This record gives sequence, C-alpha cells and structure tokens, in this order.
Amino acid sequence: MRRPGVDLVRHPAGATELVLLAHGGEEHSKAEPHLWRPALLRMWPFAAAARSAAPEAAIGFARYRFRGWNEDGDPAVDLRAVLDELPFERVLLIGHSMGGRAVVAVGDHPRVGGVLALAPWLPPGEPLVALRPPVTFVHGTDDTITDPASTTAYAQRLRATGVAVTTYTLAGEGHAMLKRPKDWNRLVSEFVHGDPATGDNHLPARGTETGAETVTGAEAGAETMTGAGAGARGGTGAEAGTGAGPQAVAGAGTVTGVQLAVAGVQVVSAVAGIAAARIRLPVKERFRTKAWG
Repeated sequence: MRRPGVDLVRHPAGATELVLLAHGGEEHSKAEPHLWRPALLRMWPFAAAARSAAPEAAIGFARYRFRGWNEDGDPAVDLRAVLDELPFERVLLIGHSMGGRAVVAVGDHPRVGGVLALAPWLPPGEPLVALRPPVTFVHGTDDTITDPASTTAYAQRLRATGVAVTTYTLAGEGHAMLKRPKDWNRLVSEFVHGDPATGDNHLPARGTETGAETVTGAEAGAETMTGAGAGARGGTGAEAGTGAGPQAVAGAGTVTGVQLAVAGVQVVSAVAGIAAARIRLPVKERFRTKAWG
C-alpha cells in the first residue's frame, strides 16, 4: 500500500526547519497522485521562492496516498502522519486548494511553525482548528473553483477565537494562480522569511490588468487543472476541466484585446516559471512514513 511522505528538493546539512508544500487535488479519488500532475507542478516555483527566503531550511513536497480528499480527509490524515515522523523541529505549511484545506486541518500539530493557505478549499462548516501562528490566507477575487468568501468567513471565525490571521485578496486572480505569479511568489517568500503584513490586505490589479472575470481558454483549463475543492463551488471534483474556449463568469466585464494579450503573456510567464523551477530543483531525497507500511 502507498505510504504518505515528503519529496525533498533541498536538505541542507543540519537543517532543523522544513518548508512543506501541499498541492491541490480532487474531491473524490483513490487514484495515485504521481509527481508530474499539474497540481503538484504548480507548487514548484514556491519551492524556489522558499529557497531564496530561507536558504538554511529544507524544502519538500507532501506526497499523499490518493488524489482525493475523500470521505476521511485523506490528505490531512497523511500530513498529520508525516508531521508525527519528520526529522525536523519546525515545519512551515504552505498549501493550495485541497492542500490548503489539509494544512489548515493539521495546523495545530506541535511541529507546525506557521500556516499559509493559498486559495484554500474551506467549505461552510469546516471545523475550526487552533492554528499555530503565523497564519495567512490568500485568495484571488476571480476564483471560481474555491470560494473567496468562504476563506474570509473561516478567517473571521478564527479571529473570534483569538487566532491572529492575515488575509490577502488578489484582484483579477483565479484559482490556478497563473495571472499574478510574481505576487504569489512574493507572498510565499514573505511568509517563509517571517515578514508578512497583518490584517486584511487587498492587492489591486496593476497596469493593464483588470478585475474582469472573463478568462481565456488557456486560463479556463488552468483554473481547473490544479483542482481542489472543485465541488466546493458546484464543480465535479475533477482535477482536469472540461471547458474550452473563453469562459464567461457571472458579472464579467468587457475585456479588450490588449487585456487578453496581457493575460496570455502572464499565463505563459507563469508556466515558464513552473518549468524552470522544476528543472532547477529536482527531487533529491524521499521520506516515507512508517504508517501504512
């Protein structure tokens, strides 16, 4: 049977801290989440950002037993087992989509030194967890896969219990984090370095970027390829989308040809960054838990 673990792309001698990246997935699936799935590849630039922010830290990717959350919250079960056995004193958790839900679910583990949830899947009624600080949530305003309002609501519930939470909203950004890659990388870097902002922060669109909610065909596919809480917004829970061509979202504004061209350049730039990070940071070590062994 498959065992959960961590694929390390960096492990300096004597490292006591680990930056652990948890990728998105599907609502229901017992299939194997192999190393080249888009949801995992999208996290690779964050490993590069973490390396620059904390060169003394180890960096790794969570490896789940299954692609899906499933009835038992399998990724959270896997992460908790990994945290129990890891040979590191402090772990910074960074999760996207389903991975965001997983890092929140295990964010009370004594080894956790902070939680960063990117476009997390936090459905209504998600159990509150006494997250260990610092805690930061980031969501794009145009995300149609997981709900920005649910992220805000969860942050407010946490604050009501005394947990300090920093939030960011990124104007015009969708679920796949491809329109504003530099902003996502910067926020990851600041979190790892230990100098994020506080309170609620809104990052407006810059230059010719707009908050328009119409996306190109490439973005539409990318929106669902990293998958997650699909199902949380009425999706099918599948990691790959079925939409083709421009995908209009309710409330869409008018988008000019220049704006579409800029969006296309941003997506190409983000994909190029993913490929470059994947080449520069190959997997060097594999840690697997003794559980399920």
